[in-house]
Amino acid sequence: MRPPAYQQLADELRADITSGRLQPGERLPPEPELCVKIGVSRSTVREALRLLASQHLIVTTRGVTGGSFVAHPDAEHLADALSTGFALLSHSAVTGFADLLELRRALEVPAAGLAALRRTEDHLIELRGALFDPAIDEFDTMMAAHAAFHRAVAKATGNPLFELVGRPLYEASYGEELTGGLPGDYWNRIDADHRMLLDCLTNGEAEGASRAAGRHLDYIAETVR
Repeated sequence: MRPPAYQQLADELRADITSGRLQPGERLPPEPELCVKIGVSRSTVREALRLLASQHLIVTTRGVTGGSFVAHPDAEHLADALSTGFALLSHSAVTGFADLLELRRALEVPAAGLAALRRTEDHLIELRGALFDPAIDEFDTMMAAHAAFHRAVAKATGNPLFELVGRPLYEASYGEELTGGLPGDYWNRIDADHRMLLDCLTNGEAEGASRAAGRHLDYIAETVR
């Protein structure tokens, strides 16, 4: 069964964008020109453009100088698209908690080393702001702080791809596995790990930061089964 015309047009334009044939900031052909070129109605073109806008691939402006333009890449918007896939997989039989920890290890250990070498004072301020008080012992609060800290480490690498992949990963990597009963000192240990990693980043100790990140994940893997 052939997809609807607006979907076919959206797919063609998406391919032009993701291949680089259409660059960020570049204007798409006007709607009348797309109608003639593709052989579809104006309503079909508008539906295709609405779809691309919802996927954060284009932005549309009004007025004399308006039109549809290829969006500039934004890690937060792109991560939103990945989050859905991560969430679906993490709650399916295809992947489990151990798989997500394995991916975290592949990303976080080298990322910690890079962050130690590349972090700025602003990054350190953000990391300190993500530290939490383990005495609060409120699951959702702790999880939000935990995710914020690791997103800040990814950001401190200076490589937006770490931030892009990390954001949905930290949102999807914990579920019922952590709510079934944690050791009484669990959040104290997580807090201590974060502070040790922050010390390494502050002092520019790349090897120490990578080791701290690895030990942190070892503890999670051993504790949450």
